[in-house]
Amino acid sequence: MHSVDERISLAHDPITNEEIDELCEWLKKYPRLTKGGVTAAYEASWSQYLGCKHSVFVNSGSSANLLMLYSLIISEDIKPGDKVVVPALSWATDLAPVIQLGLEPVLCDCNLKDLSIDVNHFAKIINEERPKALMLVSVMGLCPDMMEITSMCTHNDILLLEDTCESLGSADGSMKLGTFGQMSSFSTYYGHHLSTIEGGMVCTDDPEYYDLLLMLRSHGWSRDLSPKKQKKLADQWGGSDFQNMFAFYVPGFNLRSTDLQAFIGLQQLQKVEDVVRGRWEAYVEYRRRFEAAGMWVPEPQKNSINSSMGYPLLVTNRDEIVAKLQANNIECRPIISGSMANQPMYIERYGTAEVGNSKIVDDRGLYIPSHNGLTIDEIEHVVDVILSA
Repeated sequence: MHSVDERISLAHDPITNEEIDELCEWLKKYPRLTKGGVTAAYEASWSQYLGCKHSVFVNSGSSANLLMLYSLIISEDIKPGDKVVVPALSWATDLAPVIQLGLEPVLCDCNLKDLSIDVNHFAKIINEERPKALMLVSVMGLCPDMMEITSMCTHNDILLLEDTCESLGSADGSMKLGTFGQMSSFSTYYGHHLSTIEGGMVCTDDPEYYDLLLMLRSHGWSRDLSPKKQKKLADQWGGSDFQNMFAFYVPGFNLRSTDLQAFIGLQQLQKVEDVVRGRWEAYVEYRRRFEAAGMWVPEPQKNSINSSMGYPLLVTNRDEIVAKLQANNIECRPIISGSMANQPMYIERYGTAEVGNSKIVDDRGLYIPSHNGLTIDEIEHVVDVILSA
């Protein structure tokens, strides 16, 4: 039986002692630590796993979101003042870069099945607001209605960006989340599916976005492009080879990560299938038990795989459940950060928004540990504690 003194954490640190030992051995070779060849190898391995053509390693999932949106502006696919749909149920850095880049956010309500956007509300927004892009969030690893959402975006010329930071390995049929839109973002922060301590990834199949992402990640210079593309830009703008080392073709950032973190990432990718399987199994076990108890359970798409970031609950006695969980050393949190419509940074600028389902999640939602580090005994203990509240 599980001891009440043992903490059940939301996050399972994926970096093992053995991996740290391997890192130490690598460091003894005195390798390059800043972004270099190991980063390129990590990006290639990530692309192979996900099933995309290009991946760009950055310093966080939040930076990945910023980079996706900014690349749309630099490519002139959207412009400041254009409307971007952001799920009301999302993270701060889904909304923040829309504000920071001078775009206009339009909050879309969630549904109460998979907690992603309500497609009926999205349709209303399309008709009334004519948005240019959608920042889609797959919540807690649950698979949204990707067929319907991608169809709506295609038929209305809406650029689809996928925030897949909570959903590495989740899939709709044979396609992994993160491969449906123009670009997608991932996070490898501590406690996510894989960890590089801090880190994120932007993925795309589009070669023009890829080149832009590479330049925008590193100041705006061309050094990460192929030699042919570097020469083309140099020929276009002139200057000597010496000067072109510091030619900046787009107004970029410094969002790079390091080869040290990429080395950890390559280690992590070796076990990604086991991590995804363990998170899927934890989700299935929770769902089975809560459904048998007559509680609300999520309903993601048929034939989907949920690589869970956490198991979401919608309850009427949240305060009592949270108190019980805390008394039993079981971590829990609000679902993502609740409704963005209730966040000061939104209210100060835009006032209120009618997003009723997201308010329900804000008022009644929480999530509990659901990861590949859990045992069946621990899952049973968590469920028993919740049902006793």
